[in-house]
Amino acid sequence: MKCPYCDFPESKVVDTRPTDEGQSIRRRRECIRCGKRFTTYEKIEEVPVMVVKRDGNRQAYDRNKLMNGIIKACEKRPVPMNVIEKIVDEIEKTIFNSLEKEIKSTDIGEMVMKELKDVDEVSYVRFASVYRQFKDVNSFLDELKKLLDDNE
Repeated sequence: MKCPYCDFPESKVVDTRPTDEGQSIRRRRECIRCGKRFTTYEKIEEVPVMVVKRDGNRQAYDRNKLMNGIIKACEKRPVPMNVIEKIVDEIEKTIFNSLEKEIKSTDIGEMVMKELKDVDEVSYVRFASVYRQFKDVNSFLDELKKLLDDNE
């Protein structure tokens, strides 16, 4: 690490501490030439993931958008917030571990439905009704029949 005072390219680490709940590392360094100390921060480089919408538009992945959609589906249902956060964490882990730079919004929607199906069936149907854009009562009933068949 180059010294900010004398531009010497070598320094030694004097102290290391995690910061931001372990999301980054703070290092106190000392220049080998001039002896002055300075602080550096190391953070994992995150690859931005783009979400490809149904109409082909792309937008940056937004955790809050995912969280809000699930919260809305679970509104007035006995689904604790920590369960919703766990669902979002699992979906994020899947998205970022794929190492893909783009993901279809439909793939995210399927992941949400898979998770909600095991947590709360009413929330699952609510999410499915928006996600699948049911055009009429019959398409809604078809989804309910699938749910009932899976439970048998």
